[in-house]
Amino acid sequence: MRWLPLLAVTLLLAGPSRALAQAPAAQFTLSGALRDAATGEALIGATVFVKALAVGATADENGLYALRLPAGTHAVTFSSLGYAPQTLTLTLRGDLAQNLTLRAQQVQTDEVVVRGRSPDENVKSTEMGVSRLDIRTIRLVPALLGEVDVVRSLLLLPGVSTVGEGATGFNVRGGTIDQNLILMDEAPIYNSSHLFGLFSIFNPDAVRDVKLVKGGIPAQYGGRLASLLDVRLKDGNPQRLGVTGGIGTVSSRLAVEVPLEKDKTSLVLAGRRSYGDLFLKLIPAQRDNGAYFYDFTAKVSHQLTPNDRLSVSGYLGRDVFSFGQQFRNEFGNRFASVGWSHGFNSRLSGTFSGSASEYDYGLGVPEGAQGFDWKAGIRSYTLKADFHLQRSAGSALNYGASTVFYQFAPGTVRPTDPASIFRPLDLQAQQGNEYAAYLDHEHTLTSRLSAQYGLRVSAFDYLGAGTIYDYTGPDGRQKTPINPRTFGTGEVIKRYANPEPRASLRYSLTESSSLKASYNRMAQYIHLISNTTASSPLDVWTPSTTNVKPERADQLALGYFRNFKNNAYEASVEVYGKQMDNQVDYIDGANTLLNQFLEADLLYGRGRAYGAEFYLKKNEGRLTGWLSYTLSRSERQINGINNGNWYVNKYDKTHYLSLVGIYALSPRLTLSGTFSYSTGIAATFPDSRFEYQGLILPNVNGNVRNNYRVPAYHRLDLAATLQGRRGRGPRWAPKWETNWVFSVYNAYGRRNAYSIYFRENTDRPGNTEAVRLAVFGTVLPAVTYNFSF
Repeated sequence: MRWLPLLAVTLLLAGPSRALAQAPAAQFTLSGALRDAATGEALIGATVFVKALAVGATADENGLYALRLPAGTHAVTFSSLGYAPQTLTLTLRGDLAQNLTLRAQQVQTDEVVVRGRSPDENVKSTEMGVSRLDIRTIRLVPALLGEVDVVRSLLLLPGVSTVGEGATGFNVRGGTIDQNLILMDEAPIYNSSHLFGLFSIFNPDAVRDVKLVKGGIPAQYGGRLASLLDVRLKDGNPQRLGVTGGIGTVSSRLAVEVPLEKDKTSLVLAGRRSYGDLFLKLIPAQRDNGAYFYDFTAKVSHQLTPNDRLSVSGYLGRDVFSFGQQFRNEFGNRFASVGWSHGFNSRLSGTFSGSASEYDYGLGVPEGAQGFDWKAGIRSYTLKADFHLQRSAGSALNYGASTVFYQFAPGTVRPTDPASIFRPLDLQAQQGNEYAAYLDHEHTLTSRLSAQYGLRVSAFDYLGAGTIYDYTGPDGRQKTPINPRTFGTGEVIKRYANPEPRASLRYSLTESSSLKASYNRMAQYIHLISNTTASSPLDVWTPSTTNVKPERADQLALGYFRNFKNNAYEASVEVYGKQMDNQVDYIDGANTLLNQFLEADLLYGRGRAYGAEFYLKKNEGRLTGWLSYTLSRSERQINGINNGNWYVNKYDKTHYLSLVGIYALSPRLTLSGTFSYSTGIAATFPDSRFEYQGLILPNVNGNVRNNYRVPAYHRLDLAATLQGRRGRGPRWAPKWETNWVFSVYNAYGRRNAYSIYFRENTDRPGNTEAVRLAVFGTVLPAVTYNFSF
């Protein structure tokens, strides 16, 4: 019933009177769906363009488009990168539905293409701070131990970084990892990593599209400060059976696409599992130990009617680490989502979705005096309704609403042995409800000037049951809880609301260049509590409460975009500045795990980030790739830390350089390489010491934070992809295709510092030495065999 007012407004906007649309009487709507002719997959971002009128439209995530045109005959071109364009002569005497399939281009040379959208979309659209990597490009980039990885590929783009190998998540424009909204088929993901950050949870065989938005985030999305990572799963092939898979150094994977009803219903099943634990069982001393991960992805898509499409997606992933009877650690994600897209008429379409998502983690010792079992996690339930109304050729409205219900389980502990020293402990569970509504206008003002502007209004209710406290004490020290108050189940303890205006502007200088500007205000109501150098799977999610205020950010960005040689090359420069409020940090020695009074160890203050991003990309030819460079700064000012002065964030990196090259040596052999360089992360190191009764105690003078940096990070990766000869497979698989991928990670064996710690030099008693800890300090070769039919 909550959606009835919104639906009523929608029907009024799209009704027969069209009083609000203000469209010319002689205009009609050309609409339809664009799909891959071979697989039936929606062509996200495909373009529909009428050159004579200089107007066009872009297909959405379901491949749907709508374009208002004057009555008459028009030459309409349908195109998408990597596909042969089609130009149709269409006569509009009324609204016209035109569905179309495009066929992949048959490349007759050794060339490769590393883009997947309209060739001039980076110049023509109002989007800025947007990065896209086609899954075909991701497969060609050298990968750690041969594991094709969505998230690690994003680290090669400007403005995206990580604190190092073995770190969960990624950082965007000076933000923390929890400030990234990660969606998989509209379901939120709370931990995107396998194996403590070495790999991501996204199976490449199940992924259709990857889009990262760093600035100019549309009003449709919110809840995080830094970025949006939108991952779309394959719909599946409704025409024929397809199987893809691979056997690698770390894991093996298999994906199956099944047409349940030809041209209407398809099923995708994809699974992956590592097998480190199987090798451990071959070693007598390690038989009781285990270390592995697995994930399973499924999706069913059904075309109900020409105007209705239904999809159901699901995911289950798990990481398991055990050391005999001494230790066990598990964590994983799971979600289920359902989506329905509906065309009300030629001008109005809507997408409705619902999802349930959970991330949980546990730690324990199976038996003995130290025996315990600890479990924690976060769960959410989301409902969304999004509408798109094409008012005229140069005007479109996007509007909708959403609600998210959160449940936080900060931790429960149970003894696992009668002799255990642990006692049962239940930290207070928390819950909250986030609401939002938005209105966004895409407006072509002149042939050179376009804008997208709107407003998102969000609110958050921190809900009972529970007991809350105020905290008193000096900044920088653990505070004392006072004034306890108890609230009943579902009772609103604290309510927050935030207006979030958004605006993007594009001015075309020439046919191949443009200037862009964007402004975002974002609000974030949930927070990941982590006081370690690199976030871990055991970090705690918490809602905004009476003490933990919602984080807010205002970001302004300016950019220049230019294409060369008929879009064969593209270049851009973006500068940005971001101000943040209510940033969360920690007192020295803060305890963030199983802490009933966690808020006593938290501190709050301001943040700022600013920088410039440079990007140069070669899209076509035998040699393709890109160069990205980021110059940036990320700082905080929090009372109680660094004497109240500004200090750099632990994930601040002044310089970040990435170079990617892909060379088609022959039709069967492709070589690729990547080089990365970045400033070392900031860290707090002792600058003096005390000696007491022969013991050396390190000391940091002046209450400073992040006063030094670890050594610079740099790494070279190489890969070669050898295509097998087509058709040389079993009789039952006439379209059998294979390839071998040979990769070398960290080709010159750089010992990049994950952290630095200090100890007494045993050769020189009384002297302290700094020791570099590296996750990978050697060359890592890998071989992967891939197949499809």
